[in-house]
Parts: sequence; structure tokens; C-alpha cells
Amino acid sequence: MHKFIKLRKYFSSFQTIVVHLQRKYRKTSMKKIFFLPVVLTILASCASSYNVEGTSSVSALDGNKLYLKAIKNNEFKKIDSCDVVHGEFHFTGLLDTVRMASLYMDDESIMPIVLEKGEITIKIDPARQIVGGTPMNDSLYKFIDRHNQLTSQMNELSHKQSQMMLEGIDEEVINRQLSMEANKIAQEEDRLVMKFIEDNFDNVLGPGVFMMITSQYRYPILTPQIEDIMSKATKRFKEDPYVKDYYQTAQENEKRMNGLGDQPQDVPAPASSSSNPLTNIPQK
Repeated sequence: MHKFIKLRKYFSSFQTIVVHLQRKYRKTSMKKIFFLPVVLTILASCASSYNVEGTSSVSALDGNKLYLKAIKNNEFKKIDSCDVVHGEFHFTGLLDTVRMASLYMDDESIMPIVLEKGEITIKIDPARQIVGGTPMNDSLYKFIDRHNQLTSQMNELSHKQSQMMLEGIDEEVINRQLSMEANKIAQEEDRLVMKFIEDNFDNVLGPGVFMMITSQYRYPILTPQIEDIMSKATKRFKEDPYVKDYYQTAQENEKRMNGLGDQPQDVPAPASSSSNPLTNIPQK
């Protein structure tokens, strides 16, 4: 009987502990259930998103599918797609990091774009293509516009030469004057490119524009401009995959051409497209 009373007291104490634990567990579970949406909201807010609103007055684009492609493992990979309907198109998605991409129709690149947080706008018409609405895209297309102006000035020299010849101006005088003008434009273009890359060494714009200027070459070469860029470059810029591959290959090619005489290696450019979307600066 004495043992039974002791056992009943023990069992009663055990029940009290169990009830206490059950109540504690319920409170904890309710806290977890309440806390879960908060955690999910915080996690979702950590992942940025991009939103692209596009308009086009180019009839050839209407009814076609457009793609956003970005470089991965030295190839342009599709990351998003949409249809052009009545001259309008829209992309949206999560963004783990700011990245340089390109707008494509099939395998044809149309224009470069920086995927970053914010409302990105694209306007395409027969005379001009522009991306804006976010800081990096505004900066990139301000650079592209100025670069296009210089390109147009250079192209005008040919027309100017023909005009001067029709006016009967001596050919030697024409060549001397136009050579001076061409040299002035080329120097301004070099300064524009150099300053833009230097100002953007540590973001995606620097390597992106470096790709623009280097992909015009048949194979990687070391020009004075490239050497100047690399002499001033930050560690982050030098470690960009494209920049690193290009510079290493260009140095190897320089040794081959100066020493062994072997054929230089090809440009280590992305291989999924017939045209590199970051090298074709849209022309007005």
C-alpha cells in the first residue's frame, strides 16, 4: 500500500510534467507557425527581382519570341523568354546578382542589358534601341550613345572626302585634313572607353565594355589600350572570367608571334551565338 501511494504520487508528478511540456510545446509550435511567414518574407526580400517592360515599333519583332541570355561557362544561356504582342513585351524574375545580359530574337542579338533591381525599360524602333530606368542601364546607354556619335563622325569623313574632291580641293590637302580629324575622333573614343572601364572596374559594366572592345579582334591581342587598362585594373576586374581568359590568351599569343611563330589562339568569346550581343553596340 505504501509503495502504491508512492507510485501514484510519482505518476501524478509525471502527468504534471507531461501537461507542462504539452503546453510548452503548443506555445512553441504556435510561435513557430507564426514565425514561419516572417522568415519566408525575410528570405524572399533577400532575393532581388528584375522587371523589364519593353515596347517596339519594329514590325518584324511582333509575334516573335524574345530571349534574355547571359554568359555562363563561356556560353550565352537562356534565362528568360517572352512574346512580343502588339509591340509590347515583358520579362520578370528573381535575381541573385546583378549581371550583364543581352536581348535576343532567335540566335540574333539585339542589344545589351544590365539585369538589376528596379523597373527596366526597353524601347526599340528602327532608328534607335535604348535601355533605361535603372542606374547601370542609364550609365551604359549614355556611354553607348556617345560612342555612336563618335562612330557617326568617323563614318562622315568618307562622305566629307567625296564632297571635298567634288569641290576640287587638292587630294594631299584632303588626306592631311581628314587624317587629323580621324585621329582626333579616335583619341576621343579611346578616352571615352578607357574612362568608362576604369570607372566601372568593380561592377559588371567594366568587363562588359572590355568585351565590346576586344571581341572586334580575330584573336586576342595586346594593344596599347588593353595594356593600359590592365595596368590600372583592380583585382576584381582582372579576375572576371572573360577578362582573365582574354588577357592570358593574348599574352600567350604575343609570345607565340614573337618567338615560336605558331598560329595565335582564337578569341575565348562566348560560343553559342553567331554574334556577340555585348560587342554589337547598337547604331543609330
